[in-house]
Amino acid sequence: MKHEDIRAAVARLCEAYPGAYWRALDRERAYPAAFVAELTRSGFLAALIPQAYGGSGLPLGAAAAILEEIQASGCNGASCHAQMYVMGTLLRHGSEDQKRRYLPRIACGELRLQAFGVTEPDSGTDTASITTTARREGDRYIINGRKIWTSRAEHSDLMVLLARTSPVTAGMKRTAGLSVFLIDMHEARKHGLTIDPIRTMMNHATTTIGFDDVPVPAESLVGTEGEGFRYILSGMNAERILIAAECVGDARWFIDKATAYAKERVVFGRPIGQNQGIQFPIAKAYASMRAASLMVDEALRRFEAEQPCGPEANMAKMLAADASFEAANVAIQTHGGFGFAEDFDIERKFRETRLYQVAPVSTNLILSYLAEHVLGLPRSY
Repeated sequence: MKHEDIRAAVARLCEAYPGAYWRALDRERAYPAAFVAELTRSGFLAALIPQAYGGSGLPLGAAAAILEEIQASGCNGASCHAQMYVMGTLLRHGSEDQKRRYLPRIACGELRLQAFGVTEPDSGTDTASITTTARREGDRYIINGRKIWTSRAEHSDLMVLLARTSPVTAGMKRTAGLSVFLIDMHEARKHGLTIDPIRTMMNHATTTIGFDDVPVPAESLVGTEGEGFRYILSGMNAERILIAAECVGDARWFIDKATAYAKERVVFGRPIGQNQGIQFPIAKAYASMRAASLMVDEALRRFEAEQPCGPEANMAKMLAADASFEAANVAIQTHGGFGFAEDFDIERKFRETRLYQVAPVSTNLILSYLAEHVLGLPRSY
């Protein structure tokens, strides 16, 4: 299926979930179960799963097109986007048994893989400092620790978890001794796993997770023990590119809303869009969006060609997040007081897109990465 056809199909699906649907969920901080279920039935959430395991076997560019169109339609892909990039760890590093056991059930919607347990209250983005441990005891691991900002944990059947299986000793790299596990959330909740929702400024279904001597089968280990940091890193480029595509979609939505309103809103006997004070910010936001979109395309080109794409993926995420936030501000300013009114959806989408200045990696960390790894400047942290 061509990307243009995918975009058109996603747009048609999203028409059934207008602003009123999302506003109602936002008030109650409820999960968009109907929307996610329809995306699953359509096969869009299984885009990256190989056909041998029941998916569509499409490239990352198709997944980016899906998520961009969801956002451009005024919907919120954050309710399910993790399934796109989290499963990459299982695809690349899981055993054949794990793939055959889980991927077909994820593809058909029987299971949800939405939760990604990495960040901790004290480690933040310093992933090497995590203290959640997984101790081997016979044919199982015993997990202890806490994770935070683990979104969709209450609505996921499986979770990819990063935990320390070996303590850091003298002369050992800080990133060594970390391992990845695929956790059955339902079984874990029966044996000591706790989930506490965190109410945030946007409806993101995020939580704190506690592990208190939680046993998991040894076959929950993904790949080789101690190689988990490398496994997680290998999926981060895809994550950044997909989030960047979402931000481009958000920017498109804001620009479309601002442009339409500027044409129809009449003040002092003329449409406000006739005034350069309104025109120029919208035009600037459009240029920023297009530039970010081109960087997303370049990152996708390199990713799909299996070329190094770390700088491009990070720049795509940063530029797209900046473009969506600029467009969000422009949309509010163009609408004036109505930009803050719930019924216009702008304030909701503003809150949602603001997140991407901070997560899944902050703009400042991207700048540090570029300074050190691209420009050769001294490490700043």
